[in-house]
Amino acid sequence: METTRGAERQRTAAEHRRRELLEAADRVVLRDGPQASMNAIAAEAGITKPILYRHFGDKGGLYRALAQRHTDALLSALRAALDAPAHRRERVEATLDTYLAAIEARPQVYRFLMHPADDAAPSPEQGFDVGRHSAPLLRRLGEELGKVIAERVDLGPDGEQTARIWGHGIVGMMHAAGDWWLGDRPCSREQLVRSLADLLWGRLAEVGDLPGGPVF
Repeated sequence: METTRGAERQRTAAEHRRRELLEAADRVVLRDGPQASMNAIAAEAGITKPILYRHFGDKGGLYRALAQRHTDALLSALRAALDAPAHRRERVEATLDTYLAAIEARPQVYRFLMHPADDAAPSPEQGFDVGRHSAPLLRRLGEELGKVIAERVDLGPDGEQTARIWGHGIVGMMHAAGDWWLGDRPCSREQLVRSLADLLWGRLAEVGDLPGGPVF
């Protein structure tokens, strides 16, 4: 029994330390953006780089941990926007705005996850390639959004598959449009939200809610 309690205490301590290291990594990313390095993160955490490697393996492991941390937070915010008591069009706009507001509020985090600097990221030969690691992040967002849509609207016999297609399509649209907008700022966030909602609104305005499911 004592051995079990000791192992549990060790796991708890390791999880706590991991959270502390991720918070240190977040601070460096917010400061340095794509230029954030393992050396800088280790220094911020007050440890040596080998200890950082012990927790995450390599920069790819740290990247995946940060990506999951921020994706979890974004998905929670998107679900809250979709569940808000409002008209469907307003919820669509709120969902788009939630995504754009998130990347606008923390552009350095977004750029670190999607556009790491060439001299800050290890090469593919070293086991890290941003395309290989960022693609699962976008796929996860697409799958989760597809599930939300499937739970809410009646898309007919192939509704689940259609919802998955919509989920990935919407995420692709938000990512591409948001990336362009964050870099060029050609219009206000409000205008971009309205324009993207107009593009999406066609069939969403026509389909009914699933009986007994959440309102969309």
